[in-house]
Amino acid sequence: MALNLEDKKQVVEEVSALAQSALAVVAAEYRGLSAVQMDKLRDAARDANVTVRVVKNTLARRALAGSAHESMAETLTGPLVLLFSTADHGSAAKVTKEFAKKNDKLVARSLSIGSGLLGSDRLDAIASLPNRDQAIAMLMSVMKAPVGKLARTLAAVRDAKEAA
Repeated sequence: MALNLEDKKQVVEEVSALAQSALAVVAAEYRGLSAVQMDKLRDAARDANVTVRVVKNTLARRALAGSAHESMAETLTGPLVLLFSTADHGSAAKVTKEFAKKNDKLVARSLSIGSGLLGSDRLDAIASLPNRDQAIAMLMSVMKAPVGKLARTLAAVRDAKEAA
């Protein structure tokens, strides 16, 4: 169904708002995916707080203009789905990577984090980044180890002094 001018303006507004608030955007080719598979992609994305939009490339280019992800415009060719991550920098890449493992028809074309355009070869690296909670847990475990070692050392010194 063809969109009239007002519908196109509305789509550009919605996608532009998503692009402005997105921490990361992944553009992936979905040629060959069935409607059921696309629904599964949307479900996986929804669980990870990722917004999925299928938009005509010309409208997507207009929507991305002026946002931090503007550099993606040159990579928007062919049938693409855009995944917008607003909660975590790596969640859109994780959703794309996990879904592509089971569905080889989904192929990442490009991704943008912050204001930088990255090639699809960087998807695995970005997808393997820990989310905020995981990063804090990792930091706390690193910080906890020296404190535990110090406590054991002080306890050993105390025991040595009591024994003497």
